[in-house]
Amino acid sequence: MSAAVAAEGGALVRGQDDDRRAAAAAPRLGAADLGAQLGARATLVQFSSAFCAPCRATRRVLGEVAGLVPGVAHVEIDAEGHLELVRALDVLKTPTVLVLDADGRVVRRAVGQPRRADVIAALGAAV
Repeated sequence: MSAAVAAEGGALVRGQDDDRRAAAAAPRLGAADLGAQLGARATLVQFSSAFCAPCRATRRVLGEVAGLVPGVAHVEIDAEGHLELVRALDVLKTPTVLVLDADGRVVRRAVGQPRRADVIAALGAAV
């Protein structure tokens, strides 16, 4: 993955292995991959599943942040319906949130329900 971000309690934080992982090319996703247009400045991609309670809260948080920050889109993807993408991106749990920059590169990643402040801070790496 990209300049690795470890998920600790849903927080979008930088991991210890950032330097090694940053050397690897960050995956790039487009509208065809996501089934929706990218945001002009950044995109919050949420992988969810039908019976995931934290996914509902994550949807609310990401939707609020996307509504507050101009040029930011929120795209929710049903993990069960997009297994090829889930495997390609190594999504192991829901909710998983990816922060994409304007070009569709993954710049942050978290597993679990993120806090609003963490999402806003993570957008700083994308915009």
